[in-house]
Amino acid sequence: MTAIYQQAVKAAEFLKSKTEIVPRVVLVLGSGLGDYAERLEKADVVPYEEIPFFPRSTVEGHKARLIFGELFGVPVAMMQGRFHYYEGYTQQQITLPIRALRAMGAEILFLTNASGGICHTFTPGDLMMIDDHINFSGTSPLIGENVAEQGMRFPDMSQAYDRELKQCLLTASKMCGVPLKRGVYMMFNGPQFETPAEIRFARCIGADAAGMSTVPEVIVGRHCGMRVCGVSCITNMAAGMLDQPLTHTEVMETGEKVKGAFAALVDAFLQQISRA
Repeated sequence: MTAIYQQAVKAAEFLKSKTEIVPRVVLVLGSGLGDYAERLEKADVVPYEEIPFFPRSTVEGHKARLIFGELFGVPVAMMQGRFHYYEGYTQQQITLPIRALRAMGAEILFLTNASGGICHTFTPGDLMMIDDHINFSGTSPLIGENVAEQGMRFPDMSQAYDRELKQCLLTASKMCGVPLKRGVYMMFNGPQFETPAEIRFARCIGADAAGMSTVPEVIVGRHCGMRVCGVSCITNMAAGMLDQPLTHTEVMETGEKVKGAFAALVDAFLQQISRA
């Protein structure tokens, strides 16, 4: 049994001692979207720093804690902040929380992120359902020894984003009146923003949005048998799209502006899940 899997199991055991919630859905709340977790009442809050083997989040705007509770009758675990490859961790380390929550019983992984728009029809503030992704990180969280308890050695990624969950998101979009674009997300390592040439390359190979996260979590989620869906908040136009520099402040400001629409979309999605 690999060290990462052992660590995930021990983290899960610790979390079970902190909450009676058995999460069905895991929500990973990206930059600017963490306030959604405040909707949970009578929640069990566990700071990352208390959880065995969890990395430490170093990104501004990430509150670095797990929150367990129920919304619309759906037991959920919300990650207020995620870990990134550019923080110096391995992809195995940054995805350990997904394995731990799966070990607790989670079935659905709903990922959100802030990303730069590559598609010419996008504007800052748009929400994009992720139809597929391009892993441009140069590595995979599955590299190394495979353990049967973790999943198959060669997991299928032809439907990395679950068809039924995508339909739930589209239905939720209509229910709440929040427009939802669709596209392909491309992961760059960061932490520097991409160059205009890199964005032109990304557009040529089919990317609609660029970011620095999410893909390792999707891979691990699928590897360990979770159903996955995701939404990108287009917080800025990618490098070269507009004649202006890119800043993390812009990312946070746009995330703040759209958090109401995002919350409405997630509410409607969870209502869809509660009926399934």
